[in-house]
Amino acid sequence: MEITSNKIDGANAQIKAVITTQEVNEKVEKIAKSLSKTVSIQGFRKGKVPVSIIKKQYGDKLVQDAESELLRDVLAKGQEELEISNDSLIGEPNITQFDKSDDKIEVTIELALRPKIEMENYADLVEEFEAPTVTDEEVEARIKELAQAQAPLKDVEEERPLAKDDTAVFDFEGSVDGKLFEGGSAQNFSLVIGSGRFIPGFEDQMVGMNKGEEKVLKVTFPEDYQGDLAGKDAEFKVKLHKIQTQGEVVIDDELAKQMLPGDENANVEELKKQVKEQIKNEKVRKLYNDELKPALLEKFVETFQFDLPKFVVEQEIDIIVNRKASQMSEDEIKELRENSDKLKELRESVREEAEKSVKATFIIDTLAQLENVKVDENEIMQTIYFEALQTGQDPQKVYEQYKEAGYLPAIQMSMVEDKVLSKLLDAKMKEV
Repeated sequence: MEITSNKIDGANAQIKAVITTQEVNEKVEKIAKSLSKTVSIQGFRKGKVPVSIIKKQYGDKLVQDAESELLRDVLAKGQEELEISNDSLIGEPNITQFDKSDDKIEVTIELALRPKIEMENYADLVEEFEAPTVTDEEVEARIKELAQAQAPLKDVEEERPLAKDDTAVFDFEGSVDGKLFEGGSAQNFSLVIGSGRFIPGFEDQMVGMNKGEEKVLKVTFPEDYQGDLAGKDAEFKVKLHKIQTQGEVVIDDELAKQMLPGDENANVEELKKQVKEQIKNEKVRKLYNDELKPALLEKFVETFQFDLPKFVVEQEIDIIVNRKASQMSEDEIKELRENSDKLKELRESVREEAEKSVKATFIIDTLAQLENVKVDENEIMQTIYFEALQTGQDPQKVYEQYKEAGYLPAIQMSMVEDKVLSKLLDAKMKEV
């Protein structure tokens, strides 16, 4: 067996080998002899099956097993020559050549290696910045907004028409082509006008109604509406009973205790302090996500140079191309399928983007190790659960769907990136 090993760069290696047919036959003989001692074949005692019978029974399978073992031998010897441990490999070895002839098999195996990244003085690249400030006016406005949301509704006694932001209490009965439909009626239903909870046009037509007034509203269900009503015209008979508005809330210590449950010493000043901190955290997150994190990661990508595993870059190109293809017309996709040069041109046009993305991933992974930042499965689960609850979905079901689809590693990497960049930025934030 002739083996030639070559470490192309810090992230890629290649092993070439020539396996003779004699070596394959010898390996087949060895496997067949071993199998003859354990296999059961009708007409022969176990362990006494002739090798010739084994070869006849398992012919092609024996050759496949022999070739597989020889490939493993090639890989092991090649890695030994190059001093490459299994821990430093990324993904599975890629067999790019397997040419069989009468007397030999020519093999090429490509290996992707975890690149060694030197990131000395990386913290020095993070520039100092001033923490966002929060004004007293912003705090007052937020407390008023939060308090108003808890304000009780009160009936409007004066005679005036229904307006935007009012709460309407009314009966409604919906029909399509003169026939009532399931779920299309209710009594004493409360709706904030302008909230957008009902189908388009419904709330707008209620504006201007007076208490006790009856009206027929004509609307069209959206095309993407679930069920049989999608795209259909409908009529709703409505009768307005009450117009309600939210009462004014006094901002005092009693309100503070309601808004800070469990805090026995809650008062207006403590409420202001916590609301101010909340607003500040929101501003910091926005500053990080919109400006500082993308800029910092870009700076790291430009500053630190290292080799990238070829196959990882090609996989990232596949992802980007597929994403672009999902937005193409059928004619454009057909052209790519029929014109290999066009597809190659598209792949090359996104190569730089793919390389930057892969590079950023390795940089984040290295930073996470240096900064001892980790994200365990419980954190991933909590994040998915929270987002599912926010959108009214079943948290456990969403988590299982993500798990089955293989999304958890990507979610984990995104969370690691967020934590490690936030940690670096936090260390350089100056309080004003």
